[in-house]
Amino acid sequence: MEFMSASEAAKRWGISLRQVQRLLSGNRIPGVRRYGRAWLLPADADKPVNLHQKS
Repeated sequence: MEFMSASEAAKRWGISLRQVQRLLSGNRIPGVRRYGRAWLLPADADKPVNLHQKS
């Protein structure tokens, strides 16, 4: 399985790195892994539809 970093996801999705981190910590993106302080997302992960909805 291919992975991308949180900063790569932010660039692909056109949102800030902090917003991606909030989505990750809120378990809004399936299939993520955390290695130390770094988040890894599946390369084919889609941006959640409603970014402001709380889980």
